[in-house]
Amino acid sequence: MSSKDHDVPNRATDRRRGVVEDLHLAIEICIEAVFDFFHRATHMILSPSEAFAIVSSWFSSSRGRSRKGSDDDVSDDENVQTATLGDTDPSLSERPTRLYNSMNTDTRTCQDVITELGYPYEAIRVVTSDGYVLLLERIPRRDARKAVYLQHGILDSSMGWVSNGVVGSPAFAAYDQGYDVFLGNFRGLVSRDHVNKNISSKEYWRYSINEHGTEDIPAMIEKIHEIKTSELKLSQPTIDEEINQEEPYKLCAVCHSLGGAGILMYVITRKIKEKPHRLSRLILLSPAGFHEDSNLGFTIVEYIFLFVSPVLARIVPAFYIPTRFFRMLLNKLARDFHNYPALGGLVQTLMSYVVGGDSSNWVGVLGTPHYNMNDMPAVSFGVAKHLAQIKHTGKFKMFDYGSRTANMEVYGSPEPLDLGESYEFIDVPVDLVAGKKDKVIRPSMVRKHYKVMREGGVDVSFNEFEYAHLDFTFSHREELLTYVMSRLLLVEVTPPSQQRQSSQKGMKLKKKKEA
Repeated sequence: MSSKDHDVPNRATDRRRGVVEDLHLAIEICIEAVFDFFHRATHMILSPSEAFAIVSSWFSSSRGRSRKGSDDDVSDDENVQTATLGDTDPSLSERPTRLYNSMNTDTRTCQDVITELGYPYEAIRVVTSDGYVLLLERIPRRDARKAVYLQHGILDSSMGWVSNGVVGSPAFAAYDQGYDVFLGNFRGLVSRDHVNKNISSKEYWRYSINEHGTEDIPAMIEKIHEIKTSELKLSQPTIDEEINQEEPYKLCAVCHSLGGAGILMYVITRKIKEKPHRLSRLILLSPAGFHEDSNLGFTIVEYIFLFVSPVLARIVPAFYIPTRFFRMLLNKLARDFHNYPALGGLVQTLMSYVVGGDSSNWVGVLGTPHYNMNDMPAVSFGVAKHLAQIKHTGKFKMFDYGSRTANMEVYGSPEPLDLGESYEFIDVPVDLVAGKKDKVIRPSMVRKHYKVMREGGVDVSFNEFEYAHLDFTFSHREELLTYVMSRLLLVEVTPPSQQRQSSQKGMKLKKKKEA
């Protein structure tokens, strides 16, 4: 494998040092300190009068400092003068430096990447009905009547949609085509943001894919609806109130991996509850949901989760790197993988074998800033167990709570809802995309989605590209961007004049029915 295949993107803003670079620097500093010591010692031996003057000055200065110490307290944190673009006051402000800044780790956020490239940015706080605080990020076009919602997969974040820069990122491509872009983030960061600040780790991580599809996505899409309707009414007062669930905007969803399973669950459960899902089209990139066709490694993990889960769940509520030190170490090692191609190639090969030969840019993904010493996306035990259940049964089902009684309390039936058998509730066009080199979610499993949807009468299309699993988000794929944009453009926004006419017709029909 060539070094090109596993390079970490080397951006000008990435100034972190790797572990090897830190060791080189530490050795150089030690050598310099030793030589400096001997140089000074030799100088004092050869110049005794100067040595006596230096020692005398030490005693006099120490007495002066003891008298002044109570007046001048020195802070542990140094202050660095900084200026922020966009501030009304252009004068320099002071920002305290912290330990992690001096460690040369890459702690950039999705906001940093977006604003560094000159795009607008907005952060929206979303609270789910069960108290989880989510970050919905936005590249805003406030007057746009077409919007796109991007949802990441497992162990990922909104960073995946912007990590390839202006040319290769789906988020920027959509914005440049006139879309209002929303980047969703599932619950499950190590920082554990929740309205209950005293929530225990065990309680926080007690969720499955159910909560992604029935709590996280509904909360974020309802927030998008609230924002778009209020902004469009301000910018375009002629837009009428929605009639028969007709929105003043068109919202499409582009989802990868676990995000695809979550959005399918969301649409189906909303239709069953007779609530609007507010979506006009789904574009699903290697969606999760069916997993029986997989490699031996995933099968071993499946049986571990199914048969050891009662014990394992108490010990390991979630899967992530537990301490800031080890997260910092990973962040630095990722830089070493880039600087030393032989080391990077070895790690890439090992990780590829672990996931059944998938050739995704695993080393490059480790170098993305959302894996940093302060925070990282994690996987709850419930999500992992839910995936194991889906693989074991060969059916795309909601979470099985382990007993008929427990399922009755949650679902009103002894068995969890089979989502695959409920695809007839999907009432919007769906575009399925598979990767021929994808060994995590194989093309056969995406074809199974397609087959079941066709049987359920869904307006669905299927396409394949020569991609591995992570190539859909973390690699610059021009043909994929072109394809995704072409599917988005199939959704036409109704002109305000036609919308008013259809609204008037709707009102007349409504009056006739009432009469």
